[in-house]
Amino acid sequence: MKIELLLTAIEIAATIAFALSGLIEATRKRMDVIGVFSVTFVSAFGGGTLRDVLLDRRPLFWVQHQEYVWLVLGMTLITPLLLRARRLQLTDTLMEAADACGLGLFAISGASVALAAGMPGIVAVLMGAITAVFGGVLRDVLCNEIPKVFHDHRPYTLCAFIGCGLFLGLHALGVAPQLSTLTGICTITGLRLLAVGRGWRIPAWPPEKGR
Repeated sequence: MKIELLLTAIEIAATIAFALSGLIEATRKRMDVIGVFSVTFVSAFGGGTLRDVLLDRRPLFWVQHQEYVWLVLGMTLITPLLLRARRLQLTDTLMEAADACGLGLFAISGASVALAAGMPGIVAVLMGAITAVFGGVLRDVLCNEIPKVFHDHRPYTLCAFIGCGLFLGLHALGVAPQLSTLTGICTITGLRLLAVGRGWRIPAWPPEKGR
């Protein structure tokens, strides 16, 4: 598989994953169809848009691929009909899984795009983290929540940093792009799911007195 085709596939999968996380949260907040679409849209495209702006890429990825917008619109109209309030526990689990998948997919997508643009390693890692996190931040803000990436103390952005660092390390060693990409995605998604499942926490800063 050519690297361009691989990146496109990752971008589509990441868009679907984060769109689903935004759609679930907006549905749980009992928003109308415009609200659901807005939250779904910014969840799916917020991180990639900021990445493209910072890297001065034009047109923006969702403008270049307008089918992504139609995909999000279709999800907005159809998916809420399949999600019922009485299945709240399933919805919580599904949202965490979708968010973790989107985190891994968008992080490696952002890092790959930055590398292709000739950015140094540290910038590629930061671009990966920004691409992965910003859509979720916008989702939480629109849903009137403090972005969980800033307050729940469970590793989130840290997972993206670790996975992007591993991806860049494998890339520097000459590992096949398909393998390094898959390894980075699985590392980030797996770490996030483990952090949620096992309750891993990052200490508050500065440390609380007496601890």
